Amino acid sequence: MVRVHPDAERVLITAEEISRRVKELGEEISRDYAGKEILVVGILKGAAIFMADLVRCLTIPVQLDFMAVSSYGASTESSGVVRILKDLEENIEGLDVLLVEDIVDTGLTLNYLRENLLTRNPASLKICTLLDKPSRRKVQVKVDYNGFVIPDEFVVGYGLDYNGRYRNLRDILVLKREVYSGGC
Repeated sequence: MVRVHPDAERVLITAEEISRRVKELGEEISRDYAGKEILVVGILKGAAIFMADLVRCLTIPVQLDFMAVSSYGASTESSGVVRILKDLEENIEGLDVLLVEDIVDTGLTLNYLRENLLTRNPASLKICTLLDKPSRRKVQVKVDYNGFVIPDEFVVGYGLDYNGRYRNLRDILVLKREVYSGGC
């Protein structure tokens, strides 16, 4: 039986469903990049857990790097202004790059990152996201590998947070509105 965190309305995606889907994504990515080495770029902090599980499912050679960006702060809404807090350590020119993100919401952050990385002349750039919330999209972004399409609900767990909390939860949960709105 799945336990629901006291701050959550319900479990949206179980740890078992996540594990199964991450394995499938790993198999698909490994097939698509067969015979190649890729640089997997995780977007901190949200994608760290997903990325760690994903790269363990890959059967191709990988290198890892990370970026940290901010567009939310302590809010539940993206400001639309993206700041790079930590840039790549690797030069990506001529490399096959897989950008790994936790969730595509408005598309603003991912679009900014995609455009930024393309100016660095990678051989290829593909995007893998755990969650996609298309109803909130403000900018269309092509996602090459997608774990789950979800409704417009505020979710936490498996790397996703609210105000720095809940990242360690194994399931993806819908957070109770009163937790993030300050109301009852």
